[in-house]
Amino acid sequence: MEKLEQLAKTMQKKGYRATCCDNREDARKILLSEVKQGETVGIGGSVTVQELDILDALAEKGCVVHWHWLPTENAAQTRKLAAGADVYLCSTNAVTEAGELVNIDGTGNRVAAMVFGPGRNIIVISKNKITSGLDAAQKRVKEIACPKNALRLSLSTPCALTGKCNDCDAKDRMCNVTTIISSPPGKRDMHILLVNEDMGY
Repeated sequence: MEKLEQLAKTMQKKGYRATCCDNREDARKILLSEVKQGETVGIGGSVTVQELDILDALAEKGCVVHWHWLPTENAAQTRKLAAGADVYLCSTNAVTEAGELVNIDGTGNRVAAMVFGPGRNIIVISKNKITSGLDAAQKRVKEIACPKNALRLSLSTPCALTGKCNDCDAKDRMCNVTTIISSPPGKRDMHILLVNEDMGY
């Protein structure tokens, strides 16, 4: 927990709200307390958020959820609605000890919403995503997050087969957009929930 507490202090100095959570249930309670009755909620592609199991609780609060992982006739439109929601929920592929959020996207909807979109972001970050610096962060994304996501999505990429990045030009390539968020863009309200547990990829 000490490592998370130090990271929280670092991120608070950068302008984030940052809260340490003992476990995923703690993070779930805090997240749900932050979402107001009847708000629209956008969710980015995130196994971490999925593991919080919040959909029923959001429905009970009268929230309309826009998440392209749910059954939909138009995933592209759902992504746009998510980016315009009152609050956007997601994770990050990696965070450095200096408080930099590092992400690689295939479509770009998640990183776009993190940088410029909803008025509020809640970003759930588990301890397994903390890295020493930017090089280690990008290595983590390429060697852990992307291959696991490619396998989960049954994509025809080399990393889905080998578990390693080949800097491919495959049709299903996921590594199309890379972002590094150093501090909240435009002083936006970004609440970081640091979870003392391994979650997601």
